[in-house]
Amino acid sequence: MNTRLRDLREDHDLTQKQCAEIAYISKNSYIRYENDERIPPLDTIIKFAKYYNVSIDYIAKLTDEKKPYPKNN
Repeated sequence: MNTRLRDLREDHDLTQKQCAEIAYISKNSYIRYENDERIPPLDTIIKFAKYYNVSIDYIAKLTDEKKPYPKNN
């Protein structure tokens, strides 16, 4: 998961501080996620998936398909 978060952050030219602000977490918490020292909670993963418009499965490395699931009406 850590490499996907780092890759997404770098692809969007964001700093670690900016990513922490997106998820309403501390910069140190975000750095721990990128360094694979901690696993982000589901609510944090959801925030990043929505922000980057990718699926949670993509962030979790369960797929290489970035597209999010279609929204149900």
